[in-house]
Amino acid sequence: MSIQLKTELTHELDEPKHYIVYMLNDDYTSWDFCLRIISTIFHKTLEEADEITHEIHTKGRGFCGIYTYEIAETKASIVEKQARKEGFPMKCDIQEK
Repeated sequence: MSIQLKTELTHELDEPKHYIVYMLNDDYTSWDFCLRIISTIFHKTLEEADEITHEIHTKGRGFCGIYTYEIAETKASIVEKQARKEGFPMKCDIQEK
């Protein structure tokens, strides 16, 4: 005699929350630093990096990308650590999308 069991598993996974990373304006961080960081950390072209840097300068913050929390936090941390290493007070802001 054989017994067949039918088990139905359903898992509903929520999409992870996404967070926006902004670089914030200050009066000391150089344009060149912003261009370099935006292109290397956020993988933007130099043209995109220039537009974001202009946004930082004119609007007080520049949109750098949307990521899961851990990635957003890591990118913001890398930016701020590199800024300190080079003598700039650059800060980032992370906001839930």
